[in-house]
Amino acid sequence: MACRPGGTPRPETGASGPEPHRPRFHFTPPAHWMNDPNGMFYLNGEYHLHYQYYPDSTVWGPMHWGHAVSRDLVRWEHLPVSLAPDSLGYIFSGSAVVDADNRSGFGTPDQPPVVAAFTYHDPVALEAGRKDFQSQGIAYSLDDGRNWTKYENNPVLPNTTENQDFRDPKLIWHPGSEQWVMALAVYDRVQFYGSSDLKNWAFLSEFGLPGDTRLWECPDLFPLRMPGSREEKWVLLVSIQQEGPNGGTGTSYFLGDFDGANFSADAGGQHWLDYGPDNYAFVTWDNAPVGWGSRLGIGWMSNWQYAQEVPTQSWRSAMTLPRVLSLKTLGDSLVLAALPVPSVSGLRGEATALPEKITGRKAISGNFSPSACDLVLQTDLSRTTATRFGFTLTNAAGNKLEVSFDREAMQMRVDRTRSGPGGFSDTFFKGPHTAPMLMEGNVWDVRALLDVASMELFAGEGALNFTEIFFPETPFATLELWAEGDWYLNEGTVYALGAATRKEP
Repeated sequence: MACRPGGTPRPETGASGPEPHRPRFHFTPPAHWMNDPNGMFYLNGEYHLHYQYYPDSTVWGPMHWGHAVSRDLVRWEHLPVSLAPDSLGYIFSGSAVVDADNRSGFGTPDQPPVVAAFTYHDPVALEAGRKDFQSQGIAYSLDDGRNWTKYENNPVLPNTTENQDFRDPKLIWHPGSEQWVMALAVYDRVQFYGSSDLKNWAFLSEFGLPGDTRLWECPDLFPLRMPGSREEKWVLLVSIQQEGPNGGTGTSYFLGDFDGANFSADAGGQHWLDYGPDNYAFVTWDNAPVGWGSRLGIGWMSNWQYAQEVPTQSWRSAMTLPRVLSLKTLGDSLVLAALPVPSVSGLRGEATALPEKITGRKAISGNFSPSACDLVLQTDLSRTTATRFGFTLTNAAGNKLEVSFDREAMQMRVDRTRSGPGGFSDTFFKGPHTAPMLMEGNVWDVRALLDVASMELFAGEGALNFTEIFFPETPFATLELWAEGDWYLNEGTVYALGAATRKEP
């Protein structure tokens, strides 16, 4: 297939016009189908985002790597497709690394390469009933990711396992063992492979859960500094194709140790990175300019239960906002926290102060749109007598999105069951969706970023993430705070959010 950008340039506003659900500040493709983020790296002032892309339809098809760059992770420039299918198959998910020491030999000391690893998916072999229809290939770029050359001896890692699911290679350099390490999803586990040159790979070990039969995808392995310490803890992200915390797909993580060959998980097992239904395939950037206490990542803002059925026309799917990951102590536990990148705050406009006390229902008026706003709430639980409180978005069509907090059950609930017209999916309007109120002390902090057809909620200083999409008939026009009793805020502000300008191909 031709290596070209798909579709036509899109309008810059998504709240009106021909694309009413187009986000204002989340990443979307110019047109057609998008799913997993992949091939992400930072180099010479630019963040590169690749993504699974089908440039000929709004439903999943022969996968390419779409491509965009940004200098602030908010404003994106669309570039031509980087990798297109060839005789070895479609181009499934993978990763990219800056090979600064030219260990691959693809570049020179003065011009080090960027090397991408990806899964070849061979539809002909699949149709023939073979199990080895997925293998790993590599490509390299010598011009800051603008042009890519596939390695002439691909595939570099054929499938010799008994599993037909053999995909999503994520690369990292491990200084302790002086080798590249690849984390690979192999059905219900992660396998690790090692290489000195990114071309020749040897099996190291595998990690899984006894008795687990769910499909694992998009692994990501990296170290983070422990809070208040110089010691490191390793994080293994794994996306799960079923039985997410609110049904369908979801991104999970394990904390543990990695010695260059083996990953061992701490007691406590698997945790959820995001409790909402719409954060999948979350992976991180290579070479991003953050300290070793942080890691920068992004997810696909959808769910395989309904991703191909949502009511958008010229395009399908958005990414979450980029998030900064770090480890946080919560009581006696260590958790992986996530917060939106600081550059999102640069889109803030006029601020509307909220009342200190809410009793009953209070409509909030100000120079902002509930469809594109940054809602900051800091609840004083020592003064709050309400057992339930929250906020509701409505429009003239009678659509409704409600977020509630139950302090007795220590549970948050997001109800989108009346958020828009049904008919496109049997599962989308099931709910409400719930999550534990992960917190300690007497302050419950919440930040909700609303963008036309999505909400990303961050609470407990990032310990709780919750991502939800919805499709109202008209933009939500009313924001109402409510409480069953007295709700006291130490801080309450709504910020208008402007659109992120984008440069089209």
